[in-house]
Amino acid sequence: MTTRILSSRGHTLLEMTIALALGMVIVVASLSLYRAQRAAFDRAADTARIHDAGSIALDRLGQQIQMAGFAGSRNASVEASMFGCAQGRVVGADTAASCESLTSRSDGVQIRHFADTVSTWPSTGGVPTDCLGQAVSDSFVTNRFYAKASSSTGEPELYCEGSGKQAQPIVEGIERFRVMFWLTGSPSALDASAVARERWRDVYAADICVVVRCFSPQAKRRTNYVDCTGVPAYADDGRVRQTFWRRVAIRNSPWATFGGAQ
Repeated sequence: MTTRILSSRGHTLLEMTIALALGMVIVVASLSLYRAQRAAFDRAADTARIHDAGSIALDRLGQQIQMAGFAGSRNASVEASMFGCAQGRVVGADTAASCESLTSRSDGVQIRHFADTVSTWPSTGGVPTDCLGQAVSDSFVTNRFYAKASSSTGEPELYCEGSGKQAQPIVEGIERFRVMFWLTGSPSALDASAVARERWRDVYAADICVVVRCFSPQAKRRTNYVDCTGVPAYADDGRVRQTFWRRVAIRNSPWATFGGAQ
């Protein structure tokens, strides 16, 4: 009777080395693919948030500018219904406002209109409100807008100061707000600094623009964008920026027949 002896041998050092090398290649490839997909997801999320912030800011600003001077009656009028500042925010009394410079170089605008539940969102008690949802007890609503960096987070935000005189951020990521005004008899839109105080009543439309900055740096490299003046600009902080603009007609102006306004 013959007995067969089965012999076995282990893996050689060369085979082990090849197996480990192949495993490392697979791990590295998997990590690279994950990082690329994560970076693509972050870029897509930032792009979506930038578009959302730009759209919301323009909608909020546009709705308010459209209501400037609304009096509820054709026989009534609103004093100082529109006033703006170039690279500064509006301060002082509503009907005798002045400008205070901002390091953000953002423009500022003051908008006044009659306080009722037609021109504002009413509170739960049916009282007219300002841009922050605060109840307004005066006859007129005064809303002031500008952009600056938050004192707590350092992130840029669009602020509104309502009739309650309490400024609060309403849209995150707005690095700069710029507004140009169309006046009767003017062939082009004017910067706020070029509008004489007695001519604010002649404003019938406005070009509003916001620069939105992404919420996280993508890389330490220079990023290019076009600013609100249409001039190419760049930043070295790795933050992507995008500019959004809109032309808005003041519905309550007798001159609001500007073909390009919307």
